[in-house]
Amino acid sequence: MELQALPSRIGQIRRIISAQLRYWHVDGLIDHAALGVTELLTNVHRHAQPDKTCTVDIELLLGRLTVSVRDRDPRLPDLNVADALATCGRGLAMVAAVSESWGARPFGDSGKVVWFTLPAAAPSPVVAVTGHAVYGSTTTGLDVLVAVAAVPGLVPVGPAADGPRPGQVPVGPAVVG
Repeated sequence: MELQALPSRIGQIRRIISAQLRYWHVDGLIDHAALGVTELLTNVHRHAQPDKTCTVDIELLLGRLTVSVRDRDPRLPDLNVADALATCGRGLAMVAAVSESWGARPFGDSGKVVWFTLPAAAPSPVVAVTGHAVYGSTTTGLDVLVAVAAVPGLVPVGPAADGPRPGQVPVGPAVVG
């Protein structure tokens, strides 16, 4: 979902993500996912140039939740070691502390994606949320696992105008923003 990373919107995004995680029956991920997305959106609000427009994506794939925030600022973030009493500059350290992995990569000519992953308690069906369509599949073949392992961040899912592919079942719209 695309939004302006404003303080007034961050709580709404946390509630949307929490509702989606409950729908996917991974309630145990809500606290860490909400904390992580709050920190990433706060970084966009504080640091992104030229504007605060960003896109939040969540994906549950093979027992791993990936949350990513894409903005239009090409500068990659630095993980700062903040003083224990610091009131700012600890966001990425908190994301690193609660997540399985995290990272940042350039996106196009101008922009970046900052992402983090959380392990789900049990392997889940393939589920992806994109701006185009939402599909789920119980396919867990090695080819999918290798593709996921080879690409940090999100695994793209293209438009589904031609309907579901064999082995896929439409799940329905998951997040409307």
